[in-house]
Amino acid sequence: MSTMTIENVSRRGFLQGAAGLTLSFCLPAFAAPAVAGRMAAAAAPFEPNAFLRIGSDNSVTVIAKHLEMGQGSYTGLGTILAEELDADWKSVRIEGAAADATRYNNLFWGPTQGTGGSTAMANSWDQLRNAGGSARAMLVGAAAKRWQVAAAEITVRDGVVSHAPSKRKLRFGELAADAAKEAVPANVVLKEPKDFRLVGRHAPRKDSADKTNGRAIFTQDIRLPGMLVAMVAHPPRFGATVKSFDAAAAKRVKGVVDVVQIPSGVAVLAKDTWSAKKGRDALTVDWDESRAFKLGSEAIMARYRELAKQPGLVAHQAGDTDKAFAAAAKVVTASYDFPYLAHAAMEPMNCVIRLSAEGCEVWNGEQLHTGDQHQLAGIFGLKPEQVKINMLYAGGSFGRRASTSSDYVVEVAQIVKASGGKAPVKLVWLREDDMRGGFYRPMFHHVLEAALDASGKPTAWRHRLVGQSILTGSPFAGMVKNGIDAVSVEGAANLPYAIPNMRVDLHTPQDIGVPVLWWRSVGSSHTAYSTEVFLDLVAKAGNRDPVALRLELLAGKPRHSGVLRLAAEKAGWGKPLPPGAAGTRRGRGVAVHESFHSYVAQVAEVTVAADGSVKVDRVVCAVDCGIAINPDNVRSQVEGAVGFALSAALYGEITLKDGAVVQGNFDGFPLLRIAEMPRVEVHILPSTAKPTGIGEPGVPPLAPAVANAIGAATGKYLGRLPFNTAELRA
Repeated sequence: MSTMTIENVSRRGFLQGAAGLTLSFCLPAFAAPAVAGRMAAAAAPFEPNAFLRIGSDNSVTVIAKHLEMGQGSYTGLGTILAEELDADWKSVRIEGAAADATRYNNLFWGPTQGTGGSTAMANSWDQLRNAGGSARAMLVGAAAKRWQVAAAEITVRDGVVSHAPSKRKLRFGELAADAAKEAVPANVVLKEPKDFRLVGRHAPRKDSADKTNGRAIFTQDIRLPGMLVAMVAHPPRFGATVKSFDAAAAKRVKGVVDVVQIPSGVAVLAKDTWSAKKGRDALTVDWDESRAFKLGSEAIMARYRELAKQPGLVAHQAGDTDKAFAAAAKVVTASYDFPYLAHAAMEPMNCVIRLSAEGCEVWNGEQLHTGDQHQLAGIFGLKPEQVKINMLYAGGSFGRRASTSSDYVVEVAQIVKASGGKAPVKLVWLREDDMRGGFYRPMFHHVLEAALDASGKPTAWRHRLVGQSILTGSPFAGMVKNGIDAVSVEGAANLPYAIPNMRVDLHTPQDIGVPVLWWRSVGSSHTAYSTEVFLDLVAKAGNRDPVALRLELLAGKPRHSGVLRLAAEKAGWGKPLPPGAAGTRRGRGVAVHESFHSYVAQVAEVTVAADGSVKVDRVVCAVDCGIAINPDNVRSQVEGAVGFALSAALYGEITLKDGAVVQGNFDGFPLLRIAEMPRVEVHILPSTAKPTGIGEPGVPPLAPAVANAIGAATGKYLGRLPFNTAELRA
């Protein structure tokens, strides 16, 4: 991996690009196509709402307002714009946008810039198509004037503007200066899907080469003149604070420059990372734990089970569940437990901040630009526009960098402030800091009941959830309605199955002091498991085939049933599995789930050994995410989601003992090894619908599909994650 100084950043044009045509315009929420009035394009590198820059060297630079953290957003955003521009894909490059919600807001979030909720492609689709189409029209207009021909006679392909009758051709770079003088069209005619040449086809990723050869710049690569590296000693329990500390031994460590107290702990500043770590190790800190949270995981879950015995706040109500249960031919009941989970992204939290008379400049893998910008402005007494954020690549996130409190970004700002702002500071969290310093996917307890009629069809459904709210007390608290945190019950309150009588309720304990945050697929990471595994129990109780029962209950849901049919067909549902080795048991299981407006069905095939160990052999996935902008990326995201979700199903668990997190690294929080990765097949349903998310929807169905396969093999349907394979011993 390369190391980049600030001088090198400037020299290589990391935040710059060739001058030429810069297209700027304002598109309102959900990408209304028109621009208010006409505005001339400017030759300067950036203008309000600029998404495109064409250089005289024929380079096409797409300004990406969304973070690239491995999910392929840079390639997807570039593909959308380049399609309507008819650019040469080899000439397209992607540049991260500045933090400026007036130009780069997430159109689904209002006046807020950020990446999350699998919204990057969906909220940019119309916006960037119009950006590319408008620029193309301006290039055509410039060529028509130069050649004195009708614009209708001009064609554009692969970055070349042509007039066939006169056999004249010009590349984009040769027209850039003239095109900049053209007025931005108020309306453009966009392509029909049948005419796409990039969207829906193979477009090589724009970040792969640089990530392979070391040219890609991550936060750890940034070096500024005089920069110090900081590490923070955090309290061992949530809610504890510094009572006192002795920095004498830390300051004797060679390379240590300063030790400062901040609200989250004690920071050691040094000339390099290793010196900062050794200095922190030498610190003596006396913690005030009078307000610390001290419950362990078992005590928390015991409290949740008690809460589940009483009705909660109603998240969804339909029909008369009490009457339906009273008339039931059979009642099925089950409960499910879900642990806290760390995000465990490959790149732990880090951030660089430099303070100057002009303002504050930040370098990091930035996910919530607007929130972080305002937090930093408040700390330093600046206007938000005085906080410049340079968005770098991020080595994964899974929700962690979208901190509702901007925790680690605020932490480095507090270090800079406490140390007098004399030097730029790079904050580095080690793996143990990341795993023990919060935040986590909430622990949850679910209880489900179903009433079945004489034919085995469910007539009523009750679902009770107990767990912490991610949204309460955060800047997103407006999403809490009537006490219901929407992300706690997503996938449960909107269950797609046609069951006439249904009640979903929620308990949200307010006295659990463990910091929680969204984790890849958020509420669906636990609701899909409870609902889909329980539905297999319902099918078993009613002597129904799990796929047939689902299809019957999804008769009015064509997109759910579409992926379910495709996955079942491709997996050979109903055909016997080949036998495994002697002493093993084999099974096939299914799950289907909608999240972030995308639909995914998965069929898993497993082998269970006599000792209870589970090997997932094959996972067949069917996906409906609207138009697949980059099909290869859709497949890779679903494949990655399978591995991510399987890690959690087999191993993922953060436990607390007396309020302290037990796990600190991958020895206690293991990830899936390559030898454990199943064969994954991904089938994409053809669609002309607008694209929806794909970064998260592949996660929810995996664990229930595997659990249902285990159930088919052994007759045991596991009620907690991660799987307790001891229950499966023959």
